[in-house]
Amino acid sequence: MDITLIIKSLILGVVEGLTEFLPISSTGHLILAGDLLNFNDDKAKLFTIVIQVGAILAICWEYRAKIGSVLSGLTSDKQAQKFVLNLLIAFMPLATLGLLFGKHIKAALFKPVPVALAFIIGAFVIIWAEKREHKIRVESVDDLSPLDALKLGIAQAFALIPGTSRSGATIIGGLLFGLSRKASTEFSFFLAIPTLVVASLYDLYKHRDLLHVESDALSFAVGLIAAFISALLAVKGLLRYISHHDFIIFAWYRIVFGVVVIASAYSGLVQWTVD
Repeated sequence: MDITLIIKSLILGVVEGLTEFLPISSTGHLILAGDLLNFNDDKAKLFTIVIQVGAILAICWEYRAKIGSVLSGLTSDKQAQKFVLNLLIAFMPLATLGLLFGKHIKAALFKPVPVALAFIIGAFVIIWAEKREHKIRVESVDDLSPLDALKLGIAQAFALIPGTSRSGATIIGGLLFGLSRKASTEFSFFLAIPTLVVASLYDLYKHRDLLHVESDALSFAVGLIAAFISALLAVKGLLRYISHHDFIIFAWYRIVFGVVVIASAYSGLVQWTVD
């Protein structure tokens, strides 16, 4: 048993779970955490896919009643059919652009300093969105129209830029398009299910040669469980938080985090893997 690998798996699982559904970019945090832990090789990429599954399961568990209701009503309930259609519409922009440009974006931007810059730019977008006057016309995810879903899907597509945050792009897009904070946040949760499932399956297929179940099972299990528990706590905490607060605190966190990464990179304090 490799204790060091188990500890790294636990840390990265917690990082994934805590950041996947908050507007602070799980990809950005995983890139940076992996760099600090010296766990950023091809095996680490496969590990990232596995712990995403833990985060997905957390959403499925938290919203099991809603998901069960939708699935049982697919053949007869128009509201359930509309809900699924909206998810499919919202999923398409990211899926299409990811297939076309994902490889080029990863090659150019999956490095700590570009990620840090995206953190800071995203923070100012959050502040701008929150300072605008909010005219809420959609209170619930069930009230979304197909056009609303398409707009949210386009917003989510900005998350192809690492450090932007998939959930953050969707949530802030929702605020700009007239959704309530609760509706924006919950739709970002539901949209994560097809988005992360398809992305995980695709990446798992691409990296299937690296999968060695016997030797990797324990570290993968630790990371997955850690991601599940921490994501569940993060989702519950975020829903409680937004019932009384805005997203400005996340913007300030992004700015501080981004500045620290850039300062440490150019001062030589941390030897980030940056060209």
